[in-house]
Amino acid sequence: MAMILGKKIGMTQIYDESGTLVSVTVIQAGPCTVTQVKTQETDQYDAVQMGYDDVKASRQKKPQVGHAQKANSTPKRFVREERLSAPASVQPGDQIDVSLFEEVKFVDVTGISKGKGFQGVMKRHGFKGMDASHGCERKHRHPGSIGSNAAGRGTARCVRKGKRMSGHMGSVRCTSKKHKVMGIDKDNNLLIVKGSIVGSNDGYVVVKQSR
Repeated sequence: MAMILGKKIGMTQIYDESGTLVSVTVIQAGPCTVTQVKTQETDQYDAVQMGYDDVKASRQKKPQVGHAQKANSTPKRFVREERLSAPASVQPGDQIDVSLFEEVKFVDVTGISKGKGFQGVMKRHGFKGMDASHGCERKHRHPGSIGSNAAGRGTARCVRKGKRMSGHMGSVRCTSKKHKVMGIDKDNNLLIVKGSIVGSNDGYVVVKQSR
């Protein structure tokens, strides 16, 4: 399966083949360095580990620096592993660039969503809030009763786990699927996909060929 690590650059607009203006996201896809190849004999499974974005050795721990040196590479800031169903065809130290996606039509993009901090139930879960009528007494954005969801209604010790309430929102790993590949720029290692992808600008992403 085609996979590459990259960084979200931002969004722009281009014209497709029919002359329609579409919104696209530009991804700096690679070049990535293969830092380790795992096999059934050494690790009991087949996988490829790759790294992206050089970082100073002084900013990494010695085990990470030594791990990169085994592949004749410099330490990488973003390292990920992809499990395979068959032995890998690459070797440690090989370079993977955006040309891997020349024949690919659709990709899945995985990243970390934007953090929203602590949010209430209206923004976090889409609650409609209380009535804005007389007598509401300044509870327009409150969640309302929560005890009715308890186990053993009326006698429970606590609210049932998973109750939708206020809390931390965003900053989680998620994947957006089936983005159409609108084009690639091999000279600058750019991958252009249709639509918006998860994460903020300059955020790291993993791009895979859609199944």
